[in-house]
Amino acid sequence: MKNIFSKKTEEIDKEYMKDEIVKIEEDDVEVVMDKEEAINKKITSSNMLEKYTELAKIMFGMLKDYRKGIYTEVPWFTIASIAFGFLYVLNPLDIIPDFIPGLGYIDDLAVLSFGLRFIETDLHNYLDWKLESDA
Repeated sequence: MKNIFSKKTEEIDKEYMKDEIVKIEEDDVEVVMDKEEAINKKITSSNMLEKYTELAKIMFGMLKDYRKGIYTEVPWFTIASIAFGFLYVLNPLDIIPDFIPGLGYIDDLAVLSFGLRFIETDLHNYLDWKLESDA
C-alpha cells in the first residue's frame, strides 16, 4: 500500500482511504473471513489495538451475517471499509512495520479509528438489528 499518511501532519488522507476502500471486492472480504483468527490474534495481542477487540467481533459478525444473506441493510462501502481496515491490520509491512516496538501499530490504530468514522452509524444499525432478531 502506498503511504496514506501526510509526511508533514501524519494524518490519514481521507481521499486516499476512500479511493482504496472502493477498490475492495468480494474476494477481499473472503480473504478477511479466512484470516479472521489471525486478525483477532493480532488485535488482541497488541496493547494499542486491544480496545478494538469487541468492535472487531461486531464487525466480523456483520461480515458473516452479510455473507450469509441474513443482514442486507448495509451499504457495500461499509463492508469494504471493514475489509480494508482488517486487511491493513493483517499486513505486517504497512506504513510503519509492526515489528518496530512501540510504533509498529500506530498506523493500524489510525486506519481502524478513521475507518470507524465512516461506518459508525451502520455498526449501530447492525447492533440494533441483531438485538431485535435475537429477541
